[in-house]
Amino acid sequence: MTVRGAVSDPDGRHVELTDERWEHIVERHPEIDGYDDEVLQAVGAPDERFPGGVENEEWFYARTDAPSNWLKVVVAYAEGRGYIVTAYARKSMP
Repeated sequence: MTVRGAVSDPDGRHVELTDERWEHIVERHPEIDGYDDEVLQAVGAPDERFPGGVENEEWFYARTDAPSNWLKVVVAYAEGRGYIVTAYARKSMP
């Protein structure tokens, strides 16, 4: 598994974005192709942050001008490390 990029979240936990996950993300959400740096920045310095829909998951949000108003990044945590599961553009907060 090749790591495309990594960042520390606001709690100091290491979070990785793998090539495999990025390919999955842009296949389903082509509007964010080319925004991998912004995805990592959303985790490192989010504008908003919430517990995820399942245990050991967090949702990070960053305000953006493009491709939409918000970028949502879903991170799953295991053994003190995080892995970006998906990311996509949103017009509004949930």
